[in-house]
Formats: sequence, structure tokens, C-alpha cells
Amino acid sequence: MNRHDSLDRHIPFARLHNVRDLGGLRTADGRAVRWGLLYRADSLGKLRADEGADEAERADWARFRALGPRTVVDLRYDWEIDAKGRVPELPDLAYHQLSIEHRPYDQAALGPDVDPGPYLAERYLEVAHDGVKEIRGVLDVIAASAAADEPLVFHCASGKDRTGLIAALVLALLGVPDDVIIEDFALTDHASPRLRADWRAAHPDAPNLWPGYGKAPAEVMTLFLRALAERYGSVRGYADELLGTDGEFVEVLRGALLGAPGFEPQDPRA
Repeated sequence: MNRHDSLDRHIPFARLHNVRDLGGLRTADGRAVRWGLLYRADSLGKLRADEGADEAERADWARFRALGPRTVVDLRYDWEIDAKGRVPELPDLAYHQLSIEHRPYDQAALGPDVDPGPYLAERYLEVAHDGVKEIRGVLDVIAASAAADEPLVFHCASGKDRTGLIAALVLALLGVPDDVIIEDFALTDHASPRLRADWRAAHPDAPNLWPGYGKAPAEVMTLFLRALAERYGSVRGYADELLGTDGEFVEVLRGALLGAPGFEPQDPRA
């Protein structure tokens, strides 16, 4: 089984459900993303470092710190952070809030007739066009962090949609093939039952939950990447035209996040 197919890409936490290292993913030219530099996650607002934390929360905080992050990029709205909190503050942990989504929508309230693939792909395209300034800001923070050889975590609420979009853009710029990007996106399905259980626990009296909530069908990312390719020729074309990236930026990103040709990546957790 290829590393990117394996559910052990998920890093287990008690309160977090969708944390994984993007290390080990292969590019089309045979290079690989370095382990321990770029993590994707669901809301780090679920972490607690205060004296009132229970045993599971203390264990989660210790595991998070052991990953060594020096930077967190929070992709959520202000109101989400106000309601759910943010990663605990530390003097050695830089925090950037860059809300890439500009048109909020309530996935939980969608009707059962809404097909997740086309619907979510269209929402991703909205984000890709509405959030140009913030997305470029995220890429700049990731590039700077990687160039400094410092681990970074980026996250939204469930670690699926906004986080999945950023992961897809970064991986595509690194030269990771679409099929690998799509497979990584779909790994969120491993976390879906816990994400759905969390929502239900927080909304015990709410009506029926959208069947697609918390799920990550491959069709979503397939349609999104296809749409960018149709409009801009490729993800790189989208990034160059709308985000203002260029060859120099991409080479900095690749030089920082990819191992040297022929290097065999080793999972530090192995």
C-alpha cells in the first residue's frame, strides 16, 4: 500500500479528528514532500493548555507540541473563532488568521437532494476567486515557514473544505499529480464519523443533518481541479494569473518542501 493511501497518515488525537502530515506524497518527477513540515488539521480551537484541561486534553496538547509547529494558519471566519476558540497562545507559536472564504453557507442544513460533488466543487471555486488575497497570504506564510525549516499547521473547522483547498493548491504547485491530491483529500472520510458525531452532540435538537456533512467524496476535488484546469490551463495557471505567483516563488516552495531527487522520505513517526 502506498503511503498516501494509508489511514495511518492521520495522527490520532482525542479531540481533533482530521490531523495529518502531508509528508511523503510524491511529485510527478519522483521527488517527495518532506515529513514534519506541513500539517493539515481540523479546528485547533479544540486544544486546551489551561489548568482545567482533562487528561485527554492534556495528552492532545502534548502530542500537538511534540509535532513541533512554529506557525499556525487559521482559515476560519472571525465569528467562528469567537464561538469556538483558537489554538492556545504561546510565545514561540506564530498565529495567522486568513479567512479565505467570503460567502458563508450552512452545510449541515442542506437537503438530502444536494449532491456533495458538484455543490462543494462550486463552493471551492467561489473561495478560489473570492479569497485571492488571503490565499496568496497563506501561500506566502507556508513558503516562509518551510524556507526557515519550521513546521506549520493550517486548519479550518473540519479540516476538509478550506483546508482541503489550500492543501490541493500547495501540492499542485509542488508538482504532486491530481490523483494523489484527490486521494489525500478523500482521506478525510476516515474522520467523517467523528466530525458528524461532534456536530450532533453540539446540536442535539437540530433537524436532520445533511447526508454529505463531514464527508469528502473524491468527486469534489476531481471537479474542482478539473474546473481550474479548464479555466486556467492548470492549478499553476490559476496561481500565476490570480494569485500572482511566478517561477521563482514556486521554486522556493519546491526547494523548501521537497526532498532532493532520489531522497527516500522516512515517516518520523515510524
